[in-house]
Amino acid sequence: MDPLHEKKLKFLEIQANQIREKIIETLLEAGSGHSAGPLGMADIFTALYFHILNHDPKNPDWPDRDRLVLSNGHICPVQYVAMAYAGYFPLEELKTLRKINSRLQGHPHRGTLPGLETSSGPLGSGLSQAIGIALAAELDRKKYWTYCIGSDGEINEGNFWEAVMFAGKKKFMNLIHIIDRNNIQIDGHTEEVMPLEPLQEKFESFNWHVIDINGHNMEQFADAVAEAKAIYEQPTVIIAHTIPGKGVSFMEYDYTWHGRPPKKEEAEKALHELRTLGKRIKSEHE
Repeated sequence: MDPLHEKKLKFLEIQANQIREKIIETLLEAGSGHSAGPLGMADIFTALYFHILNHDPKNPDWPDRDRLVLSNGHICPVQYVAMAYAGYFPLEELKTLRKINSRLQGHPHRGTLPGLETSSGPLGSGLSQAIGIALAAELDRKKYWTYCIGSDGEINEGNFWEAVMFAGKKKFMNLIHIIDRNNIQIDGHTEEVMPLEPLQEKFESFNWHVIDINGHNMEQFADAVAEAKAIYEQPTVIIAHTIPGKGVSFMEYDYTWHGRPPKKEEAEKALHELRTLGKRIKSEHE
């Protein structure tokens, strides 16, 4: 991973805003899907696909590629959009999201779209899948990294903590778990539905290295990944604090946008805000 210099950071910030715009357009076309989580994780996915991951969109099955597992599969619009911009498939195909026979289903489906490592949907199971991949890398003496992205709401699942215990016991230093700590889930705020804190101490008690970051600061995220790669005999969890619906004022912090798409007028308003923000980002770097 190359150093994140100012020119590259400018590119990433502009790209993340473009990804947010395309998420809105894609969800409007689909007429269904999740808004808050994809918008909130646009910075993380941008940093991964355009700076951190060792991958090749022209050769998605390259044996030495880094693996990215999306556990909270309902936020897949952000992954699809990032993949399209990265060159895995044409941007035009995003219009087929959630449609019959589309490669872009409402949850990722391995084997349908090149570049997807796993199928996901049942919450709490992605980390177990990522652990299996990390274990395979160790057995095969491969040097690729396995990244797992998950939500804070799915931490409620019991099998998630079984995976946490196992990874801590096995000391998977090639595993990085990224938690979207946006504090919402479909029924409300996480600390009201099922309190998760103290989250950092819980992971530390299972022998995980914990890094706490602002999930919208891509420089912080890149530094966290670099730190994780320097940790020996511990898996790392990056707790990325994000704003659900980031970039769209009427969606931010509102859990009711967890599982619904914008209607036409809402999309137009959201796109206006994001395009205005995009102009500001470009001017700030000139």
